[in-house]
Amino acid sequence: MPNISERGQLMPPSPIRKLVPYAEAAKKKGVTVYHLNIGQPDIETPKPVLDAVRNSNFKILEYSHSAGNESYRRKLTGYYKKFDITVDHTEIIVTTGGSEAILFGFMACLDPGDEVIVPEPFYANYNGFAVEAEVKVVPVTSGIKSGFALPPIGDFEKLITAKTKAIMICNPNNPTGYLYSRAEMEVLKEICLKHNLFLFSDEAYREFSYDGENISALNLSGLDNNVVVFDTISKRYSACGARIGAVVTHNRAILDAVMKFAQARLSPPSFAQIAAEAAVDLPDNYFDEIKEEYQSRRDLLVSLLNKIPGVFCPNPGGAFYAMARLPIDDADKFCQWLLEGFSHEGQTVMLAPGTGFYATPGLGKQEVRLAYVLNRENIAKAMGCLAKALEVYPGRVQ
Repeated sequence: MPNISERGQLMPPSPIRKLVPYAEAAKKKGVTVYHLNIGQPDIETPKPVLDAVRNSNFKILEYSHSAGNESYRRKLTGYYKKFDITVDHTEIIVTTGGSEAILFGFMACLDPGDEVIVPEPFYANYNGFAVEAEVKVVPVTSGIKSGFALPPIGDFEKLITAKTKAIMICNPNNPTGYLYSRAEMEVLKEICLKHNLFLFSDEAYREFSYDGENISALNLSGLDNNVVVFDTISKRYSACGARIGAVVTHNRAILDAVMKFAQARLSPPSFAQIAAEAAVDLPDNYFDEIKEEYQSRRDLLVSLLNKIPGVFCPNPGGAFYAMARLPIDDADKFCQWLLEGFSHEGQTVMLAPGTGFYATPGLGKQEVRLAYVLNRENIAKAMGCLAKALEVYPGRVQ
């Protein structure tokens, strides 16, 4: 049998999904598993969004424009205007989810062997996109003691080499929930201008900013040719299965390059674009109740975590994730043990090991990511399970 490619061998498995078989086995035994491991919102997809698909009436399911339906892109310009972002519809290319947007951005801006600096912990799939594009992720470490604030400018500059072509952030952040301040965004602007770097900004959680102002990379003046924003409707409208994202930039050379990749995959999904276009028409107050619900869940989760002996969880400013440090020897072992070797009153909790969000070996071994995508009652039950588990875990440390 011929060998698979080196790229195929290097492609990392998802650290978020790797424990799924253990969760399935636990459920077959009758154990209730509280899923805090993955950012799948339990908020219902808005009815007008689903109705737009149900009520669509056409005889041929055609390709759309490779950049996405013009009517949708024109509506998106109005959406961005609400955040003081002025873009033309020709500066938006619709993609098959935010994942494709990131991959297209990497391939359009970076050559094989180029480096992109990313504050860690970071969304684990950035590693996968980097392997696909044959580029290297270079981590700059942020710490739990500071709540995962942006590392000092000097830490970035120590890592910049002739191969460095970009810095990438997620704001608000997945997995930490950290919300970058205006001052921190200005620091990133300074670095990118000084060293002629692209600034990639994953803004999937823009609406879910609780403790401060959300500053888009596109709000930074004087950085038009450097900024590439990656966007998605997945979390915004609880429409993860729609697979609709976007690349947004003022840089025409990038748009031209991304368009060639977009043409090669023909078009983004048609039904999902109908849903996404309807979502833009939702009333401005649509997010008020949802944002309040997530903030309430965050407050409960963080409070309960910090009441457990030996646990520390900083208060995240956005998204719907929190990173916590636990008194454990190894997060991967602990998360698997929760599913294989523990239950409390027929219940357990599924968490994402922190190691999967770091590129630096050895980091995250005492950390886990929790997605507060369950209702308050189930969050409370899950934290009760976690507290009991930490009392009896064989690998507990001080």
